[in-house]
Amino acid sequence: MLKIRFQRIGRRNNPAFRIIVANSTIGPKSGKFLEKLGFYNPIEKTKDIKKDRVVYWIKHGALVSDTVHNLLVSEGVIEGKKKNVLPKKTPTKTESNEGSEAIKEQKTDTEEQTQKISDSGEDDKTAPKSE
Repeated sequence: MLKIRFQRIGRRNNPAFRIIVANSTIGPKSGKFLEKLGFYNPIEKTKDIKKDRVVYWIKHGALVSDTVHNLLVSEGVIEGKKKNVLPKKTPTKTESNEGSEAIKEQKTDTEEQTQKISDSGEDDKTAPKSE
């Protein structure tokens, strides 16, 4: 199975990445790949992508890694939503407006539940005390 993924190049503490097409069973450090599709340097914020070749390989069945997918979406090479590449323990990032509305809804739900419990007529005085 073919994959479009990053291959790290550059020195220690100075990362740069090639965007390559390679067989998924071959490790990224082996240096064996079918075609170089571009590069990305996160330090200098430079990137160069051969858009026509990326589309060609995707049409021919190459899968795209999640991080490269997000880069291609931000560059406009492919359309779609970005994927969550954070660890599973970290919640997905939502936009601030949507997140604050969801929190407000949760607060109102819990307030309604506490109000229902207090309105049910049960008093704490009737409950037996444990000593």
